Amino acid sequence: MKSIAALQAVVTANPFDGEPSDTELDAIELELPMILAEVDLLDAHIMTLDRPATELDVRRIRRARNRVLAERRNLTNRAGLTQSGGAA
Repeated sequence: MKSIAALQAVVTANPFDGEPSDTELDAIELELPMILAEVDLLDAHIMTLDRPATELDVRRIRRARNRVLAERRNLTNRAGLTQSGGAA
C-alpha cells in the first residue's frame, strides 16, 4: 500500500502571520476618512429603518452623503497625485 502525501513544495514561501504588512496599514490609514464617512452614512440610514424619516434625519443623511462624496473626491485626488506617468 502506498502512502498519500504531498509531493510538491509548499505554495507560499512565507507563512502568513495574521498581521497586516506596513504597506497594508498605510493603505488603510489613507482610506480611513472615507471608511468613517461611509460608516456615518450607514448609521444615518439605519436610524430611519424602523420609522419614517424626520427632517432632521433627512439632513443627517444628506450631510453624510456629501461627506462621503467629498472624501471620495479627496481620495481620488490623492491617488492621482501619487501616480506618475501613464497615458492621459
